[in-house]
Amino acid sequence: MLAFLRYYASGSLQKWWIEASELATIGAGKGSYFGRQLRSWVMQYVASTTLPLLLPVQFKRSMVDDEDFKNDIKMHLQAQGKWVKAAHIVEFLQQEEVKQKYGLTKAISECTARRWMHEMAYRYGRERNGQYVDGHEREDVVEYQKNVFLKRWDEFESRMLLHDGEGKVVQVPKLPNFPHTLRVEQVAHDESTFYAHDQRKTRWIPEGESPIPAKKGEGISLMASDFCSPSLGWLRSPDGSREARLLFRAGKNRDGWFDSEDILQQTDLAIDLFEENFPLGNVIGLFCFDNAPSHQKRAPDALSARRMPKGTKFWPKKVPDNYVRMRAGKLPNGAQQDFWYPDDHPNKELARKFKGMKIILKERGRWPNTTPEPKAECDGFNCPPGWTDCCTRRLLWSESDFANQKSALQELVEARGHLFPFYPKYHCELNFIEQCWGKAKYEYCMYTMPKTEVELERNVRMALDSVTVPMMRRFANRSARFMDAYRKGLLGAEAAWANKKYRGHCVLPHNVILEIQNGL
Repeated sequence: MLAFLRYYASGSLQKWWIEASELATIGAGKGSYFGRQLRSWVMQYVASTTLPLLLPVQFKRSMVDDEDFKNDIKMHLQAQGKWVKAAHIVEFLQQEEVKQKYGLTKAISECTARRWMHEMAYRYGRERNGQYVDGHEREDVVEYQKNVFLKRWDEFESRMLLHDGEGKVVQVPKLPNFPHTLRVEQVAHDESTFYAHDQRKTRWIPEGESPIPAKKGEGISLMASDFCSPSLGWLRSPDGSREARLLFRAGKNRDGWFDSEDILQQTDLAIDLFEENFPLGNVIGLFCFDNAPSHQKRAPDALSARRMPKGTKFWPKKVPDNYVRMRAGKLPNGAQQDFWYPDDHPNKELARKFKGMKIILKERGRWPNTTPEPKAECDGFNCPPGWTDCCTRRLLWSESDFANQKSALQELVEARGHLFPFYPKYHCELNFIEQCWGKAKYEYCMYTMPKTEVELERNVRMALDSVTVPMMRRFANRSARFMDAYRKGLLGAEAAWANKKYRGHCVLPHNVILEIQNGL
């Protein structure tokens, strides 16, 4: 009002009444209606010498602003389970006791119910996945995690050179018996598949933009199998001319299927590259793999009692072209035990025959002198839990050389002089390369959709190379915090919470369990 009167009274501006009000309106950032109001207020002031009283606009409060009302609705929605909808609120408010409690006289619409759900912080959308727990707390998985994997990892970790997220050294390897005890360098492996149509799905869309026809399906795929290390990054030769990365076009009429032979060849190359990066031989590789079937497959001559006959006979009956005879076992005194009678056996009826499980156990001194003697196997080989002498097959299965038979992959790595652990099942959070895939796929989604396999491979390589060594160190530290959480007795959800809170640390504080208990 004051600006309006000054503009009107100014001799230099020479503005008429309406022009002066419009100029003041522009200065206040208002419209023409505000100009009319200004003129009305000034005339009221001239007539009464009293400034007009401007009362704030009174809005009607929404019922959902009432905390008791809102809590009752929330409790009702929680009782409906996961799949709640606006109609549940409408039905709830139609109940007679609810109407009487809150004085409701008419029902609300589903549109109003949806608006209330937004005000109560509900958001409609795809459910987000958390940490996978299927089998995560299974008894045998927890047993292997705590009493096998983590115990071995404690020994390995003490011999590692560790960095924090900024690259500073936080642990120097403890090597009391060097050179007999060497520094350990973790090398993680995994496979992941990239699809041509894996592009970002959310963006700001201008009003009026017409939908563009989308291609069906996921598009052509490209599988990446690679090794990485917190110190070396993606495993390559020192000059960068060779790499452990294998890009595989999985599928019929393409490269086929990635099997155990492929992973054995790739791992052999990866070990060569690792040793080229540490030519002095003062570092030993810790090659870590998940429990994929191709990783667990045993060598063709590996020990297995699964299909052995109990008695002496020619076995197998039909010998396939690629047949490899089972390797010799070990007697209790450490001597080798051949499972076939020799060709020149004095008893010609036994020559070249398979001894059978019964004779094998007798030679080991493990055959029970009981009546009746154990049958060949329990029905379907479903033996009672914890039993080791219920049948002949279980007796032989429990022998140390059979029970501890290693996979072909583990035999390869250890034969090359390096270390090999399997990650626990259902614990992908312990394998830091999984986070490398996540970062690479995030970058991959930002690229334009590839139209050819050449463009797809180029985009995949660019995305993978965007994951740097500092990132891998942070990812490895995050996995190490999960291991430390499980070591301290935390469960999956508790470990995830602690990892998020102490994300800048390599290990969790000793009082983390007490902190969780105090927060409950």
